[in-house]
Amino acid sequence: MSIDEAKIEHDARWDGLKSYVTNTDLPATDVIEQYHGLWVVERAFRITKGSLEARPIFHFTERRIEAHICICFVAYKLYKELERLLCTLGIHLSVDKALDIAKTISTVTVALPDGTQDTRIMLMTEEQRQLQPLLPL
Repeated sequence: MSIDEAKIEHDARWDGLKSYVTNTDLPATDVIEQYHGLWVVERAFRITKGSLEARPIFHFTERRIEAHICICFVAYKLYKELERLLCTLGIHLSVDKALDIAKTISTVTVALPDGTQDTRIMLMTEEQRQLQPLLPL
């Protein structure tokens, strides 16, 4: 067994360089720019598969496949909107943590003597109170 030092030196010239292979007619700068945005798409898939638990479902008609994709898209849009609201309102929680806390919030509806009802959201813990700006109180 031997080590080819010349081959190692030859390969070292490429260290730290990245190349792109594409079948598009876009200019090289556009290809690189699109590649740099790929992380956004990959993150969306991770959220959809992980946090939203959208698993493969085997549909056999075009209409059902389209409906499934639509539901996944709407769920992702709602996820991103909650992420935006948390940031805008200065609530320093991840979407997943906010959803976990929201699952513990209860509402109470009381029937009043005059026949009306009064519904209240019960924020019992400090964690729950962090979400108060998101709630219709």
